[in-house]
Amino acid sequence: MGRRAIVRVMGVGVAAVLAAAACSSSRGSSSTSTTAASSATTGAGGATTTAAAAKNMFGTLASPCGPGSAKGATDQGVTDTSIHIAYGDDRGFPASPGLDKAMGDAVKGMIKWCNDQGGIQGRQIQGDFLDAAVTQVNAVMQQACANDFMLVGEGWALDEAAEGTRVGCKLAAVPGFTVGPDVANGPMMYQAVPNPVDYLPASIYYQVAQLFPNAIGKTDVLHTTLASATEVSYAKDLEAMAAAGWTNSNCGVKINYNGEPDYKPFAQKFLQCGVTLIYSNVGAGPVLYGMLNADYQLGVKPVYVMETNDYTTQMAQWNTQGIGDGIHARDAFQPLENAAQVPAVQEYLNVVKAVGGDVSQLGQQAASSFLLWATAANSCGSNLSRQCIINYLSKVHTWTGGGLHAPADPADNTPPQCGMVLKLTGTTWSQFYPKTIGQFDCSPKYEFKISQADWGTSVGPDRIATKFLSPDIIKPQS
Repeated sequence: MGRRAIVRVMGVGVAAVLAAAACSSSRGSSSTSTTAASSATTGAGGATTTAAAAKNMFGTLASPCGPGSAKGATDQGVTDTSIHIAYGDDRGFPASPGLDKAMGDAVKGMIKWCNDQGGIQGRQIQGDFLDAAVTQVNAVMQQACANDFMLVGEGWALDEAAEGTRVGCKLAAVPGFTVGPDVANGPMMYQAVPNPVDYLPASIYYQVAQLFPNAIGKTDVLHTTLASATEVSYAKDLEAMAAAGWTNSNCGVKINYNGEPDYKPFAQKFLQCGVTLIYSNVGAGPVLYGMLNADYQLGVKPVYVMETNDYTTQMAQWNTQGIGDGIHARDAFQPLENAAQVPAVQEYLNVVKAVGGDVSQLGQQAASSFLLWATAANSCGSNLSRQCIINYLSKVHTWTGGGLHAPADPADNTPPQCGMVLKLTGTTWSQFYPKTIGQFDCSPKYEFKISQADWGTSVGPDRIATKFLSPDIIKPQS
């Protein structure tokens, strides 16, 4: 996810053969597996949804939303009539206005979609939007700690800076993406599409090696000064690249994450180095556009490989001159362009359109995490609590977001084993590989085990990051 910062994200189509088996890894969860392909219609607390509510669908997922009789102030942010959740993005970041805005828009749309059906067991969802603007993440986390039941579908580039605050107030989370290592394997955290420190969704590296064998001999990554996000991610990327046969030239290019007055000196370094492939996880925006323009002006013409955070309508709209033609992006979500073939994607577009929001791959991530949270909340009924949510999520070993993405394992915090490659041509993104629309290329080796030296943190035998652990965190109960 696409941030994996910079985010690692995944995908699936209706016609895809989803053969990737979930990789078993201990995370302290029960051995009982829950396949959350559809939501329960009877809550654990005895409150029931109506048959009419069960008819609503999100792709292949029966809606977890609807009227009901759930009651009780069972936890912080929960009343007889409402559930307060926090969500947010970094849209106020001055260097890249609107950064990851589609994430907040997706959750806003999903809240409306759910409330229009009757809420969760009759309780209306109240969303508290928090704009971290990258550098204000701890301040907004403190707000969520004081007011909200859970974090749902959020994505913040510097989430690591607020992880101690989150764990300290026992604020459980179902994020859209994680970046910091202690967040990616944090306690009380379950993602729809996991991005752990010790495994990497590495399909793109092997696929590019197959597609562009002559380009992987002289590669480099676009380094930035944001060490806690892009650089931590790159350490893992480089390990997987080497395993897939890439050779890193290490040309010495490092740009300021907040932007440069002139990008040509950096493009000149790439030119002198003779790179034939450049990999970037810098999000779409003025900084990346400036670097691409400089490369173009100086005649640097590599194969570009990028993370899914660059698969955006903004990137496509920027490319009117074709400067970004040939950008290839990793994906394991079904791309938006395939909405006609994939009901879940079309539903996502409808949901966000209803609130006038932006759409992107990151928005799909946030939507899937919302659905995962809502499915767990629905199962709890009148007994809605953070403990109940965690108990449920710790047993969800197969999750597709109703067909938005390939099967992932939230309970064990392991990513899917499937991926595809997208390509930008002019102002249009399209599926590049595999050639058959809606299909994904799957292999167990795409779930790449990262060496401990590149984890960026310490994890226990349960694969939970230990840095901020305390004895009173909420743990799954059988």
